[in-house]
Amino acid sequence: MPRRVKLTVAYDGGAYAGWQIQPNGPTVQAAMEGALARILQEPVRVRAAGRTDAGVHAREQVVDFSDAGARDLETIVHGGNGLLPPDIRILSAVEVPEAFDARRHAMEKEYRYFLYLSPVDSPFLSRYAWHIEKHLDLDAVRHGLSHLVGKHDFSSFRGQGCNALSPVRTIFRAEVARHDVPGLISIDVAGAGFLRHMVRNIVGTVVNAGRGKHSADHVGEILRARERSAAGVNAPPHGLFLWRVAY
Repeated sequence: MPRRVKLTVAYDGGAYAGWQIQPNGPTVQAAMEGALARILQEPVRVRAAGRTDAGVHAREQVVDFSDAGARDLETIVHGGNGLLPPDIRILSAVEVPEAFDARRHAMEKEYRYFLYLSPVDSPFLSRYAWHIEKHLDLDAVRHGLSHLVGKHDFSSFRGQGCNALSPVRTIFRAEVARHDVPGLISIDVAGAGFLRHMVRNIVGTVVNAGRGKHSADHVGEILRARERSAAGVNAPPHGLFLWRVAY
């Protein structure tokens, strides 16, 4: 009997050209659909809560798909993980109503961008955090982020190739967090939805404020400019994680 299944998935995006299937390299979606098709013995098309870019990771990506219901959920998890490469894991599988849509029904997505502040990079963090060897004023980073909370036109932080119909998005919170590893911090941004490269462009801009390249209040001016050239560099992808999706 047809059913819809919701999967929670984690992956290291370093080896992939992003989530979405494309002709220029391996993708997480292609790997997942291939493994699921073998387990279920039928073609499978998965929908994701967020389309992460090349090199971006996910601690908690949510996807859904429809199938004939021939395999139990435990088989999908264990069998799928047996066929998937070790840098992609299915964490859980649950049956959901047929109308469920992982992207459209998501109420909040949280992205976490890791920075490692140290004179020397760590061989254990270099794949997952942007190494910054010079001083970073975290108070300036926090103040810069405060200008972005709320509903705004985020054209200044919109990446090239973004096909969203509107640049208006709502950020619920944007914070700086310290972690147990000395020098490891994260910039946590949660919102209803995001434009292409939006979080990485925000990080690049507030890091510039933390480096003293412009004031924290200038972040608000950049936002109001509605022009991508006004904002900072696109932070490297390897520090970014899709951290959590809430429904």
